[in-house]
Amino acid sequence: MFVKFRYLFAFLLILLIPFQALSDQAEQSDTSENAVLLILGDSLSAAYGLQQHEGWVSLLQKMWQDDNIPIDIVNAAVSGETTDGGLARFPRLLEQHNPTHVLIELGGNDGLQGHNIGKIRDNLDSLVSVAKESNAVVFLQEMQIPSNYGKRYTQMFTQNFNKVAEAQDVQKIPFFLEEIALNKDLMQNDGIHPNAEAQPLIANFMDRHLRSLILGAQ
Repeated sequence: MFVKFRYLFAFLLILLIPFQALSDQAEQSDTSENAVLLILGDSLSAAYGLQQHEGWVSLLQKMWQDDNIPIDIVNAAVSGETTDGGLARFPRLLEQHNPTHVLIELGGNDGLQGHNIGKIRDNLDSLVSVAKESNAVVFLQEMQIPSNYGKRYTQMFTQNFNKVAEAQDVQKIPFFLEEIALNKDLMQNDGIHPNAEAQPLIANFMDRHLRSLILGAQ
């Protein structure tokens, strides 16, 4: 079912504040034949509270480099980002990096702010459409919010990702914190963000889901 995050109040205070996190970063080789995966996300992909090299995105890039996997990552995740903010930044990112693949990891902050479910779905749909217009292959990351928001809202929120993925015929990636968020030993002191020990687990999870999809779609 839905993930029950600890310290909900801290969750709201921390995730709803937009931070100027490092973004638009890439460890790209000069090999033009490499696939380029752009990650449009929030604090969960921006290594919040950690050094950039400790985050799952950097660890995934290193894993692929060590395995000679021809995929370069552009981490365009920003803490506090919403689907509105992502839509505003997205065209410039696509033009700047010309990715072959895009992972959309947004919506969590919209849900925490209680945004209209239909508006969230429309924004996610628009993000996928914009990515498709650039000829990128799109992956939609499922997000979850605390059950404290009520059964109906949390269910409708999560169903948004299924509906958009099905309507747009894109691959949905399961929520990467479903098990990790329940283990306090894998969470930072705020009880919300995964700690350094959790990052390799997320990187391995994302590798299992993304590597074959990207290489198979080239």
